[in-house]
Amino acid sequence: MRVAAGRFAPGHLGELTRIVPFEMVDAVLAETGTLQRRVRDLPSRVVVYLLLAGALFAEHGYGQVWARMIAGLDGLVVAVPTPGALAQARRRIGVAPLRALFDLLRGPAAGLATKGVFWRGRLVTAIDGTILGCADTPANLQVYQRGGGYQGGTGYPLARVLALVACGTRTIIDATFGTDRIGETTYAHDLLGALRRGMIVLADRNFAAQAWLTAVADTGADLLVRVKIGRRLPVYRHLGDGTYVSRIGPVEVRVITATITVTTDTGRRGEVYRLVTTILDPACPPRELVTLYHERWEIETAYFELKSTILGGRVLRARTPNGVDQEIYALLVTYQALRVAISDATLARPDIDPDRASFTVALNAARDQLVTAMSVITATALDAAVDLVGTIGRQVLNELMPARRSRTNPRVVKRAISVYAANTARGRARAPSRRTTITIDTISAAP
Repeated sequence: MRVAAGRFAPGHLGELTRIVPFEMVDAVLAETGTLQRRVRDLPSRVVVYLLLAGALFAEHGYGQVWARMIAGLDGLVVAVPTPGALAQARRRIGVAPLRALFDLLRGPAAGLATKGVFWRGRLVTAIDGTILGCADTPANLQVYQRGGGYQGGTGYPLARVLALVACGTRTIIDATFGTDRIGETTYAHDLLGALRRGMIVLADRNFAAQAWLTAVADTGADLLVRVKIGRRLPVYRHLGDGTYVSRIGPVEVRVITATITVTTDTGRRGEVYRLVTTILDPACPPRELVTLYHERWEIETAYFELKSTILGGRVLRARTPNGVDQEIYALLVTYQALRVAISDATLARPDIDPDRASFTVALNAARDQLVTAMSVITATALDAAVDLVGTIGRQVLNELMPARRSRTNPRVVKRAISVYAANTARGRARAPSRRTTITIDTISAAP
């Protein structure tokens, strides 16, 4: 066991401390002016790690999280703070250090040889939003409102999170969040600074707004966005492969219309998709672009990992808006650290697609390493070889999932804790996934 000295000893994240090291945390505390003036029982660095550990153990209160942080520190004298002291310490450091920490860690975390990360030299990314529930307190309701729809006025206050994700590694390139009363396309403008030439951005129909498409094109990044079939897109010139060039505002786009047919042992179903892209080169076949668009679903998997695997479907703990901001940034930092650990494990194995790495295995391994306070400080060349993969990476590589199969199941709301059937009014019930064959046929839909 090798940890920090004195009152700083509880401040660690197990093996993930290598990805979020002491020096990085101290730097953001100094930059944001939140470094303690005197060393207390709960130094600022320790409080930052408490918040990150809280994201690893979302089912526990901060008192129980603290107990896990000190469980492996046998023989060391450590503080046993009250819940009130932990709450006061979290308020003392505020949001800024967590936001700065996220800015340092965010990014694609991929090598050029990492399988499934790049397409024709472009980093494949996706943008989309999701909703997190907040604690139902009067303070939170000043900023976040209760959900509508089937929940009526009885739901929890909701926060909207919008992220730009690298599809190949599911790492977060950038994210923003706030009240759900502001739409995704408005929040999307906050992420424009993360876009650049050499990227392709995948997005669903909600992002097909002219202003946002124009703003993305101005960054130099390419687009691949689904649009409504009935949208008027006049022909400027034909490309000879069933696609044509049109304009959305000042942006020239290539329009691709295709029928996607899914065949299973229960029958066939099909749907017509229309995509627009700023890639006008006819050498990029339309079928390949339609297939690439399927990668957009990787961001949905990333949100599932964040909301279901980490949070377990729970609402956030924080009872104030500042606390909500702090907790969301802690979640994003911890999620990113886990994804970086997974990416590091597969970086030297170009034959392994990061899709096969189990996020659950990585999460459980990280929890174990935190409780035992193992591998907090990386060994140096003076006393041991530097282990770049680590325990988390080795467990991920030892328990790889099988290559992804072509399977399908109905898209329904699965509410396992509900006594009510989900979506039965539409005739769609929960069912096992089925082996499928997918065919893509490009059709000429030019007027």
